Amino acid sequence: MATKSSEFINQEDTRPIKLFFQDEARFGRIDTVCSCWVPKGSRALAGNQIVREYTYLYGAFCPETGDSFTLILPYANNNCMNAFLKAMSEEFSHYRMIIAMDNASWHSKENVIENIVPLFQPSHSPELNPAEHVWEYIRENGGFKNQTFESLRHVEENLCAAIQKLLNDKEKIKSITGFRWVLNAISDNLIAV
Repeated sequence: MATKSSEFINQEDTRPIKLFFQDEARFGRIDTVCSCWVPKGSRALAGNQIVREYTYLYGAFCPETGDSFTLILPYANNNCMNAFLKAMSEEFSHYRMIIAMDNASWHSKENVIENIVPLFQPSHSPELNPAEHVWEYIRENGGFKNQTFESLRHVEENLCAAIQKLLNDKEKIKSITGFRWVLNAISDNLIAV
């Protein structure tokens, strides 16, 4: 069930409102082996390891402007979520933000920050969150296919390079996250407090 934004917003606050969609994704050392192009007469060589070491990329993306904020954190838990929200609050302190997020156990009303209004999605509805497509894009285009990582540090370095390239392209973020129903709601002023 969605949370009413009026529960969290200070009505006297005159900062502009910005809508973000937030999610986190796990990246690790287990290889993603898939097909690829090779010269005729050659065979593709790809490593295959099952090493259960992971890091988590937390991100929030604005479909209207392409603005975004990401952090690589070691776990998906309440402490990391709080760290992410506090850092994002500081980065976008000149805005009041509505952040749509899923109902993961570490997303709770206790995570409330002064200029952030959580908007919880219905349970079991990842298709409503455009941030899910950012992770798909990074996995497809960020050097994770047919790649064997020697350490978690190498995963994080690759992830930093991939996310930095994407974050520098606001138009790409807008194209990935700009679901028609979201943009229509923003343009029709349905996302207002």
